[in-house]
Amino acid sequence: MKDLRAKSSSAPGIPGELLTDHLLNTLEAVRTIHGRIGDIPGMPSDFWTWAATAALLHDAGKLPDGFQRMIGNPPRQKPTVWGERHEVLSLGFVQLLLADLPTGQREWVAAAVAGHHRPFTSGLDGSSKLPLLTQYGDDQPRDFAAKFTPADPERLADLMEWLHATGRRHGLPFPESAPQANVRQLTDAAHQLFQRVMDQWEWPLPTADEGRGVTAVLLLGAVTMADHLSSAHAPLETRHPLDETYATRLVERLSARGHALRPQQWEASTTIGNLLLRSWTGSGKTEAVLLWAAAQIGDLASRTKGNPRVFYLLPYLASINAMTLRLGNELNSPGGIGVAHSKAASYHLAQSLADGCGGDDADPADAAIKAHSRAEATKNFRELLRVGTPYQVLRGALAGPVHSSILIDGANSIFILDELHAYDVRRLGMILAIMGFWHRLGGRVAVLSATMPTALADLVTQALDGRTALVEPPPESRAPIRHRLHIRQAHLTDEPSLDEMRERLAEGRSVLVVANNVRDAITLYETLGPYCIELHGEDSAHLLHSRYRRIDRTAIETAVQERFASGKPRLPGLLVGTQAVEVSLDLDLDACHTSAADLEALVQRFGRVNRLGTLAPSPVVVHEPAYSTRRGGGDDLWADGVYEAEPTLLGWDILTRHDSQTINEQVVTGWLDEIYTSPWGQKWARRVAEHRSAFEDAFLNFSQPFGDRSELTEAFDEQFEGTEAILAEDHDDYESALNLAGNSIAGRLHADQYLIPLPAWCIGIGAYDKRLKVRVIDAEYDPRLGLRAIHRDARQKYEPGEIL
Repeated sequence: MKDLRAKSSSAPGIPGELLTDHLLNTLEAVRTIHGRIGDIPGMPSDFWTWAATAALLHDAGKLPDGFQRMIGNPPRQKPTVWGERHEVLSLGFVQLLLADLPTGQREWVAAAVAGHHRPFTSGLDGSSKLPLLTQYGDDQPRDFAAKFTPADPERLADLMEWLHATGRRHGLPFPESAPQANVRQLTDAAHQLFQRVMDQWEWPLPTADEGRGVTAVLLLGAVTMADHLSSAHAPLETRHPLDETYATRLVERLSARGHALRPQQWEASTTIGNLLLRSWTGSGKTEAVLLWAAAQIGDLASRTKGNPRVFYLLPYLASINAMTLRLGNELNSPGGIGVAHSKAASYHLAQSLADGCGGDDADPADAAIKAHSRAEATKNFRELLRVGTPYQVLRGALAGPVHSSILIDGANSIFILDELHAYDVRRLGMILAIMGFWHRLGGRVAVLSATMPTALADLVTQALDGRTALVEPPPESRAPIRHRLHIRQAHLTDEPSLDEMRERLAEGRSVLVVANNVRDAITLYETLGPYCIELHGEDSAHLLHSRYRRIDRTAIETAVQERFASGKPRLPGLLVGTQAVEVSLDLDLDACHTSAADLEALVQRFGRVNRLGTLAPSPVVVHEPAYSTRRGGGDDLWADGVYEAEPTLLGWDILTRHDSQTINEQVVTGWLDEIYTSPWGQKWARRVAEHRSAFEDAFLNFSQPFGDRSELTEAFDEQFEGTEAILAEDHDDYESALNLAGNSIAGRLHADQYLIPLPAWCIGIGAYDKRLKVRVIDAEYDPRLGLRAIHRDARQKYEPGEIL
């Protein structure tokens, strides 16, 4: 069988991977995944046996001459499109080798084998690749056989013997002797089992059978993740950067400085189960939640016999890199922290499973790109501690062959949500829905915030079946008085406001200015930046928002941290930003001017000032916003076009009652409870519940786990993350980066440095390059200022005020 290949070669003149090598590697990958994930609550006792069996047999249908010619085997023949689905023929091996297994168990294996590339049925929009039922559902045995022949009978006999011997050696439920079958018997067996599988999964499952749908997507996820790992030949990390020594090392480090664990840190370290951590900025929340996570790792490992993954989730892309570096330093593991925040991850997952059997995804020349994507797909699962946004793990809810691996990777995992925001009801509802799903799959969840409204804590507790522990500093502890509040009627961009900021800069202060939208941020930076630079030097003024190319944003974040990071010598300067500066950037400036927004957002902004409490109470100045409608928002008013007017006004009323007073986060928690118990707050709670229910119904209802879910992808992007695009002027550089796909440091992830995040309403703007799979926009862009405007055509452009 040395002449049977699984894939085309990624390099000219070198044969592709042997089929037997790939199948054995995939089987061993399932064993590795089982060792990492452990026993999943609610799954059948034979779940991992089914996964291992499906892994060994999933590509056995690559036997036919047509498939081998398509991948260039033998190399002297020109590759030609085959047009059939190898996974369908693989069912013949399932039927013959599992003949002694109960029918129900055999059909579980068959479903995972048949479903690891294509859906069984089409979606409502009919835009998917040809589903298996459409392609083969009406075939009679003779027609079916003709599609998968010719195939060499000697190759078949050898492959069957090898599969049987390998399965027996690994304890799979194969018969004592290898089945004897000719090619026609193989195709008849495949046809028979295919019909039964399609009959079973063609229609939605009844509500009472919901557990079968979850089992199906997780089983599919185990097989497809194993396929990623096998194809990439890349190991998963086995040593956790967060281990049982962390608590000891932290205590020793604190002792050396004359400190000890704070009460809330100690309590978090002894809490087993879901955690709500409410503690003021600078009180060691990050260390506390790491102590908690270390305790969960030990507990879950003993319960599940696995190696739990930890996901540290932040609301904004701009804070990912900073937190990755911070955790690397905290855990003394700079290379052991993964990053998962890009749609590139989904691209690579899809590409790694694109086998090119024929039809609309056939391209015999793209082996190098696929090989690179297999390696990149593996990176999505490699590290045991990863930093990202909720977006990437939520994307697992899309399920199907591409995203089911994300779902199973979350089983028995630990999720830390840093600053879960209550004010965004849609995203909060989605996150609450997936929290409940993680909880059912054995996961543990921690939510940490300086100011967590009681209403939010209650919603999280409900999503986690009432199983949460609230940890906060003891009553006798008092939050430091770090801020003095000032109210200004003038808008942030008005001249009196600018004069006050200039005065602070002239005094040698470091000043944080936070606008609610990108347009105002750019205007403020262009107005104040030159003045600051003239006073304090070229590196003293910075602008940070969400509409940058990644390569530029990374450089800006680095410069901002260099100038304003906590614990560094205080330097004068200016940082203008949007909500991108609110969370997890460990900054410490002297004063803050901000446009009024939701009170939670304001508290996050305040937290970047006098962070360590080394100064007298520092000024935090809140300016009245402008209220207006916004694109797609109907007649509702929004503060500076971003924040909902009613809660902003409720917060403004509270703030004006405390003008010129000192404040701390403990006081602010009471203010938030006042807002969330108001009539608006009651309406807010109902809206969150509606969004949670809608996400569960649309995305976490796996009544058709093998049906096409592609129509959900665009809906998901619109609801959560928007879209991404490249500048027209970067098109050639982007393509050149993609063409470096054979280089481990290049390819798609390198090309992603040119992507600019955009809101969902921009999905239809610009031109979509189908060949490069990216949206291209004609826009005004500056590396320091970011995206300024998008030109829809020669006569129309969108100003940055519309790019929120």
